[in-house]
Amino acid sequence: MRVDYAELAKVVAALTEGETDDVALMATVVCEVHHADDRFDWTGFYRVVAPDLMKIGPYQGGHGCLQIPFSRGVCGAAARTGQVQLVPDVEAFPDHIACSSSTRSEIVLPVRNAKGDLIAVFDIDSDRPDAFDAADQAGLESILKAVFAS
Repeated sequence: MRVDYAELAKVVAALTEGETDDVALMATVVCEVHHADDRFDWTGFYRVVAPDLMKIGPYQGGHGCLQIPFSRGVCGAAARTGQVQLVPDVEAFPDHIACSSSTRSEIVLPVRNAKGDLIAVFDIDSDRPDAFDAADQAGLESILKAVFAS
């Protein structure tokens, strides 16, 4: 099943309307996105908790890394550069952090609040190679912006 981002955006908007707590918003986004597509093996946020440091949660799937510095891995690259990381083969990504041995590809998106501050990255891993594309990026960016930057 491939996610319908327009429908997913409507569901997320309805569920998060009026909520201002970032962790509650993240938990809801993670749950809805994770269950929207069978390509999504691990779905979660890494929250910025200190300069150049993120910690896990909320997430769905197996265990993840508890903390990730901005200087390491795909999540760190998204946080450090402010750019979406679309990785078709994690084995080919320099300094990839293998939180799960089953991960083959991933997409990581920076998450900004209404002031433009980086508050987290949103990470989706797949056990399939080359699982993500520009449509995933656009759909996820739209949802994240509507929930966190509005």
